[in-house]
Amino acid sequence: MSKRFKLVEYEDAGPEVKLIYEETMKEMGIPFVLNWFKCQGNNATVLRGNWEKLRNTMLRGSVPFVLKQLIIYNISNLKGCDYCAQTHGVIADSLGKALTGKDDLKLTDNLECTYIPASYRKAIEVITRCALAPRNTTDDDFEELRDEGFSLEEVQELMALADLTNMVNTIADISGIHIDNELMEPK
Repeated sequence: MSKRFKLVEYEDAGPEVKLIYEETMKEMGIPFVLNWFKCQGNNATVLRGNWEKLRNTMLRGSVPFVLKQLIIYNISNLKGCDYCAQTHGVIADSLGKALTGKDDLKLTDNLECTYIPASYRKAIEVITRCALAPRNTTDDDFEELRDEGFSLEEVQELMALADLTNMVNTIADISGIHIDNELMEPK
């Protein structure tokens, strides 16, 4: 529970916020509203803007969703954002079977494992570096991604993840939210 921002539950939300909540659940394929959205439920304008940015950067585009989750997890983990590291770690690990063929292997336990394609490992490395020290980003960072086969459009998507992750980490950290109980329940 956040003491800084009231978590607005679905049933307590106004019509505009409920509509946004419904969009998040539908498009993210989850049956509940994440605390990250609930902590913004008192301000439909802020919630709408942040949801659109998250939706367009994380849920759309041509970069594989599992790669996006691994990048967000890694940046969040290194920045010490517990909420985002746990949330995106759970999501990334739930998608791991698609890469590994194994139910019990957690990708987040070792981002250097060979189950993760070399191009993904390079993208995780480069985008994490850019997110943690954006002023140190160079043309070589873009070239490394293109050398791994990412198109210019995909490189732009990947770089946008550095920005998105910094935003979601900031909101999670300043709001003081905790991991969603629904994510921690055994499957």
